[in-house]
Amino acid sequence: MKFWQSVEHAVTPAHGWAATTGAVVAPVFHYFYGTGRADILVVLLVCTALDWVTGIQAAKKQDKTYSSEYGLSRLPRTMFFLALPALANLLDRVMATPGFLFYGVTFGLIYHTWNSLTANAHRAGWPVPKAIVNLVETEIKAKTERAMKQKEGK
Repeated sequence: MKFWQSVEHAVTPAHGWAATTGAVVAPVFHYFYGTGRADILVVLLVCTALDWVTGIQAAKKQDKTYSSEYGLSRLPRTMFFLALPALANLLDRVMATPGFLFYGVTFGLIYHTWNSLTANAHRAGWPVPKAIVNLVETEIKAKTERAMKQKEGK
């Protein structure tokens, strides 16, 4: 009797929609990004999310200029960055180079995003070790200069 009660609660329209969405999205995801690559893509997504969070905080704290218009203009850039590994995977399949372009592009994007989020965290006043700050010093300068230009333009 308890078994049927637990099954009754598990079989709901919401669960059905979730299963259907997963059944449709998973094959599309694997087609564009390849199989067995979820971990590196999660790293890229986490870095991208942290870059957004730290960027917002840096703009609010240091520049006092963060506008939703500027934030929304970053969406196409983010979508472009997230599409690049898919394009690299498709090119790998066409050229029969299993993962060469995919991993090169994805690690390059992770490195770029890591630099950006670290510089943003420093600009936001969050504790970043001095050795790390030294590694991203040029990114910090570039972001500070860009923020000042944007501030003067308003």
